[in-house]
Amino acid sequence: MATLVSFDIDGTLEAGDPPGPVTFSMVRKAQAHGCIIGSASDRPLPVQQSIWDRYSIEVSFISSKQGLPEVKARFPADEYYHIGDTEMDQQLAEAAGFLFVWMVDGHTEPWINGAASQS
Repeated sequence: MATLVSFDIDGTLEAGDPPGPVTFSMVRKAQAHGCIIGSASDRPLPVQQSIWDRYSIEVSFISSKQGLPEVKARFPADEYYHIGDTEMDQQLAEAAGFLFVWMVDGHTEPWINGAASQS
């Protein structure tokens, strides 16, 4: 099975407001390694989709943060990661059974390297 990686946008992805440290190069690398990728953000779903479209990245899902349980139910995977920048991101991710990675730890790419940086 695969690894699923959910990205918050604002404060996490380089296209966020504010911009975050996770680059689209990192997202593409995750895809190239077979990860199922998408976003779970407070932004409206069409706005999330437009960001992915702008960077020509095809995602498997877009969701609200509160929708992480549904994402997990839709996509069988061995591991589930959510990368975010707030304690609320962490709470929602962990409640849905995702490993949470702080955006500042994103450079370690634990979804590829298999060493989740949980705090």
